[in-house]
Amino acid sequence: MKKIFALLLTAFVALCANELKFGTAANYPPFEYIDENNKITGFDIDLIDEISKRAGFSYKIINMSFDGLIPALKAGKINGIISAMSATPDRLKSIDFTKPYYLTENIYLKKKGNDALKAKEELAGKKVGVQQGTIQELAANAINGAKVVPSEDTVPLIMGLKVGKFDAVILDSSIGYGFIKKNPEVEAFFKEVDGSEGFSIAFDKNKQSELIAKINQILDEMKKDGSYDALLKKYELK
Repeated sequence: MKKIFALLLTAFVALCANELKFGTAANYPPFEYIDENNKITGFDIDLIDEISKRAGFSYKIINMSFDGLIPALKAGKINGIISAMSATPDRLKSIDFTKPYYLTENIYLKKKGNDALKAKEELAGKKVGVQQGTIQELAANAINGAKVVPSEDTVPLIMGLKVGKFDAVILDSSIGYGFIKKNPEVEAFFKEVDGSEGFSIAFDKNKQSELIAKINQILDEMKKDGSYDALLKKYELK
């Protein structure tokens, strides 16, 4: 047992000595986005930065499309994913996740004044905008008769909703309420649990068990010492 533990510890130390590449899709504020200085920032970026300091590894953020994250991970182009990714049963078949660090819901948005929409079942035959590759796209595809229109970015979805390109848009509630605050022409008409355990950090299957255990420990520590709540307040998620 001591020998096995020593081998695992050696592997973890070797991992921390190298720079880890984390993929993200920087078009999902407040979790990850590009600021006015053309720098990738957001809740997830601050979170992995704090985790890296406590775990003792260096890292680099690689920006790419959301639906390209898992293929890049499986191909070895990145070592992990930090991008508001939900740990769905389907994803768990091919990748591993840390414990959830943020829980959320699906929120359905419409243009104010559209009194015909009150429930998701009324979206049959309607155009529904979603971010490509997200759990909200899965939710939209499950609506019988809905015409699902995926987009790589979330901002065009809101703009399209305002000008009538979409009848509804389904977003993660953490960013959906932010869009409602900034766009008074938009309102929520339905919400539901998203069927996942929440946002988690992802790694390739059966390759980073020691690092995942360490990150889980750090997440617990951050929630106990107040640093996690400080991040929630910084990005208006609490």
